Amino acid sequence: MSLAHYLPIIYGIGIPFLGTVLGAACVFFMKGELRPKVRRGMMAFAAGVMVAASVWSLLLPSIESSAEYGKLAFMPPVAGFWAGILLLFLIDKITPHLHLGSSDPEGPRVKMKRTTMLALAVTIHNIPEGMAIGVVFAGWLAGAGAVAGASVEGAANAVAGGISLASAVAVSVGMALQNFPEGAIISLPLRAEGETRLKAFGLGFVSAVAEAGAAVVTVLLASFLIPAMPYLLSLAAGAMIYVVVEELLPDANEGIHFDGVTLLFALGFSLMMVLDTAL
Repeated sequence: MSLAHYLPIIYGIGIPFLGTVLGAACVFFMKGELRPKVRRGMMAFAAGVMVAASVWSLLLPSIESSAEYGKLAFMPPVAGFWAGILLLFLIDKITPHLHLGSSDPEGPRVKMKRTTMLALAVTIHNIPEGMAIGVVFAGWLAGAGAVAGASVEGAANAVAGGISLASAVAVSVGMALQNFPEGAIISLPLRAEGETRLKAFGLGFVSAVAEAGAAVVTVLLASFLIPAMPYLLSLAAGAMIYVVVEELLPDANEGIHFDGVTLLFALGFSLMMVLDTAL
């Protein structure tokens, strides 16, 4: 395949990367921290996008590409989903990290700078998103390879039926939409805590690099594991659902009851659903 064939993957990874960077850059133009309701609403919106992407862009293609297993077609999606949950659970337990707005570090107790622990928390959060982007583009690439007569025809054809380029782009655009507020959520509170604008932006940039790196690694690995694509798709879904339930929704519901959390979650979910089904 020519270099031009891989350009969609470069764009697909670059669009969410740019979304996070632009969101983090808000620290150069805005003063003070986001109001609690705004921050919680952004968290809820991001959670809605991630849940919808997990269902329409990852779990459903995983189920479709497992049809050859007959009555056991549920096995790859379920096994991959739990693998993703347990992978993030393990990473969460073995990595020292600190969430924004919290003074109690999680994971092993180590002497580490606050900014370093915040960066690690952001990295954990962005790994699943990068995995999701990487695996859908790897699935599309596998299908394109089958059409071109690649040697992985049988396995790739199963994947091609569920993941088109438009579907992969929908995931990329959806992640970019929720990455913009995430970038602002990372950088603005750090600025409010006394960090310089450049350092606050730097942590947001680190989160963008973490997500893009996870996407690149996933594309490379998935390209060699095409027969396992149903497992990889659902693994990425499980990892994202873990982040939603473990981090985003608790943060969004923290404090005084706010109905906007539910509405913005629904907005994010429906927007991602429209993107995926329309494309």
